[in-house]
Amino acid sequence: MSRRLRILGEHPIGTAFVTPYVVFIAAVFAYPLGFAVYMSFHDYFFAAPGAIVDRPFVGFDNYAAVLGDPAVRRAFGNVLVFLVINVPLTVILALGLATALNAAIRWRTFFRVSYYVPYVTASVAVVGVWLFLFNSNGLVNSVLGPLAPDPSWLVNSGLAMPTVAIYVTWKQLGFFILLYLAALQNVSKDLYEAASMDGANRWKSFLNVTVPGVRPATTLVVLLATVTGANLFTEPYLLTGGGGPDGASASPVLVMYQRGIEQGNPDTASAIGVLLVIGVLLLALIERRFVAREDR
Repeated sequence: MSRRLRILGEHPIGTAFVTPYVVFIAAVFAYPLGFAVYMSFHDYFFAAPGAIVDRPFVGFDNYAAVLGDPAVRRAFGNVLVFLVINVPLTVILALGLATALNAAIRWRTFFRVSYYVPYVTASVAVVGVWLFLFNSNGLVNSVLGPLAPDPSWLVNSGLAMPTVAIYVTWKQLGFFILLYLAALQNVSKDLYEAASMDGANRWKSFLNVTVPGVRPATTLVVLLATVTGANLFTEPYLLTGGGGPDGASASPVLVMYQRGIEQGNPDTASAIGVLLVIGVLLLALIERRFVAREDR
């Protein structure tokens, strides 16, 4: 019995509860990632089940092909534009609205639910509304009149990705507001009272008490927004008809789908995926070091 306990660690019950999730992570994330790395280094292609085919090792040929592809390079540039717009906008709006919703205002529960509804609504349903708003004859252009862009938002190569970024920010905002609302509960009210006694107004209290008090939540929001943004697929696929116009809103994941599924080249698609994982990890590392420096 003691030998079994040593294998399971000091807390065998905790290990038993964690094990199913570890198996889930290994089956759903670790194995597919490892298999993607394997495919990226081989001349891999789909074959009939049970068929024995030769898939030779090609080294970095797939990566060279991917990095030399203008469409792939543009997709990575597009997602950087998306992140530059989406991540700061998400942090600013989510923190600002969470602070307002945390105050004693009328209809506070109603507003909290209202901001969360788009997040839980199916993307296909919400996309239909945005297509109505932002098409050439949509409500937004009707309001803007002569100031409306031509070509319109979602068919304009310079505005398609920013429009997608704004849409994603609006749709996911409710989730990040909830994260900030939870973090605000841990900020002591004594700090606000002390700041008020020192003559700080609401804006200074927000900058000197609220912002530092929710910094761990801000780290989490930035990380989650970056990871979800880097995996952008549904929104450009539905809003711009598959990354249009001419790839101006294509994301790396969308290009992976086109290369791997539509064109039958899973090896180059896997190479794109591996590069995307490396890029996201580097961004996460930079963010971690930046936040660690701020906390000193």
